[in-house]
Amino acid sequence: MNIIIFGAGRVGESVAESLVSEQNDITVIDQDPARVRALEERLDLRGVVGNGIQPSVLAEAGAKDADMIIACAALDESNLVVCKVAHDVFQVPTTIARLRSPEFEEGGALLGKAGFAVDHVICPEESVMRYIHQLIDYPEALQVVQFAEGRVCLTVVRAAAGATLTGYRIGDIRERLPNVPMRVVALYRQDAEVPLDADTRIQPGDEVFVLAAADQIRRVLAAIHAVDQPVQRVMIAGGGKVGLRLARSLVGQCQVKVIESNLKRCEYLASQLPSSTLVLHGDCVDEALLEEENVAAMDLFLALTSDDEDNIMAAMLAKRLGARRVLALINRRAYAEMMQGSTIDIAVSPAQTVIGELLAHVRRGDVVAVHSLRRGAAEALEGVARGDVRTSRLVGRRVEEIKLPPGARIGAIVRGDAADAQVLMPHHDTLIEADDHIIIFIPNKRLVREVEKLFLVGATFFG
Repeated sequence: MNIIIFGAGRVGESVAESLVSEQNDITVIDQDPARVRALEERLDLRGVVGNGIQPSVLAEAGAKDADMIIACAALDESNLVVCKVAHDVFQVPTTIARLRSPEFEEGGALLGKAGFAVDHVICPEESVMRYIHQLIDYPEALQVVQFAEGRVCLTVVRAAAGATLTGYRIGDIRERLPNVPMRVVALYRQDAEVPLDADTRIQPGDEVFVLAAADQIRRVLAAIHAVDQPVQRVMIAGGGKVGLRLARSLVGQCQVKVIESNLKRCEYLASQLPSSTLVLHGDCVDEALLEEENVAAMDLFLALTSDDEDNIMAAMLAKRLGARRVLALINRRAYAEMMQGSTIDIAVSPAQTVIGELLAHVRRGDVVAVHSLRRGAAEALEGVARGDVRTSRLVGRRVEEIKLPPGARIGAIVRGDAADAQVLMPHHDTLIEADDHIIIFIPNKRLVREVEKLFLVGATFFG
């Protein structure tokens, strides 16, 4: 697929890195020659220096032959105009814009073909907020992602000693939890994947990836980690766009304190948040301030500033001072990989939270949802089985007959329409039916193309 990325900032760089690894032809446009040159040296892509709003620059980037443009520059107005020019002048089939303003809704008149011609909207700040909300709702989890319009969840949880399933074999799960349909699709021990079979034991400290119906998730978490107390007290370090969105969304749900170092921003936050939210002017790595504000009583400490180093230091300090759980927003992938599972309980990459939303539009076949896992190294994909026995690699075949790449696993099947949909945990002899939604765990992104082919339909496949 020929893809143009407008904007080589943090989001654009992460998007380019993810898409290049999947053998797409990528061209990045940015006005900063140093940024473009750095990306060209590090990744297999082409760079164009210039303002993507100008048709001549888009033409130089190959807009005539582009399948998609992803506009993820810092300014909403630039992204809107680029999508409009790409669609109207070059007839680019798919346009995606990063928009921070909540006033532009996907599918609305302003973004439609008669407006700015934006097909899809991404907002990293909104994605991070949703991600954190799932962790507040399920405090035992390291990550929670949803499929099939929320009917199925894939949950990542660290196994705790003494939990119902810890120390037992995968083959014992049905006996230990007879009334909880679930499927372990991956197990990581000391950052290395553990081969899964019936005799594999879940050990304390393992990262367990589990698929289950949404209404069973709390029981699954309790069986692997034990039940944590609900999140009631939250401290947010950083009152930027993410911090403000999150603080607003938690009004009435949690007691919230926000620490912000910029006095003018503090005044703005105070004007935007209710009196029940305490806004503090200070440095999030000030030990005396954290102690004074009783960080030890916090159920969750969130370091959400724009500085990776500050976030890492603040989260580590809060943990040392007694905060029950800490999360740090970390843009640099190398930092995030080092910090995850250390003193810092959860490291979140803003760009990685939106990669899945983008990948669903890049995937071939009838793929409806994609979620990036393990900081982009793995994926979980939801696709729809279309066609019939003659034209489909899936329909009319038992699970054991489906040719999956090594390590990829079918974790769940959702069958039926919205009113009476069933969530099935497939067995080797489960038969795939037309229009089934199939959720597959893929341990390595290099295997994605092979999995995508399963969801393509055509008589020429079988002859």
